[in-house]
Amino acid sequence: MKTALIIIDIQKDYFEGGKYPLVNPLAAAQNAYMLLQCFREHGGHHVHVQHIALEPDATFLVKGESGSDIHDSVAHFVGEPIVYKHEANSFLNTNLLELLKEWEVERVVICGMMTHMCVDATARAAADLGFQVIIAEDACATRNLKYGETTIPADHVHKAFLAALTSYGKVMKSTEIIALLAAEMVK
Repeated sequence: MKTALIIIDIQKDYFEGGKYPLVNPLAAAQNAYMLLQCFREHGGHHVHVQHIALEPDATFLVKGESGSDIHDSVAHFVGEPIVYKHEANSFLNTNLLELLKEWEVERVVICGMMTHMCVDATARAAADLGFQVIIAEDACATRNLKYGETTIPADHVHKAFLAALTSYGKVMKSTEIIALLAAEMVK
């Protein structure tokens, strides 16, 4: 089955010292890098998605600022495709769907930032568009959220959204995804 890796918004503003740091983004990025290297080494299709905020009052991922750059942990190589987006859903008003169709992709592996926002929106859209979806649970990160006077810890946010996403696809650890892909290559 033709599978593509979608690396969503692993950008500098989400890391320590950035304008919108997440909880444990480096651990997630390291797992995303492991997946990326697997796809690179085996000639698998992969695409970086980079969010660029266009709103005049945007406070992070601002066009032209270094915080919107792809983080070094999953550095983009020359020749690798990048999809630029301005919405949470990586398919909305981008060329991502056309790219995946061109590659004849049937299944996507999704990782990146933020679990509760862009990962969630993209995974749901991918399923709605007919792709089989795998979310790399340990290659995604999020942040604490606040609702009224209640602060929801990032770990709870992350797990709640992953639990909901099991209705749209499989949620697996990065090593499990690599093992699955390796087993399929042997067949």
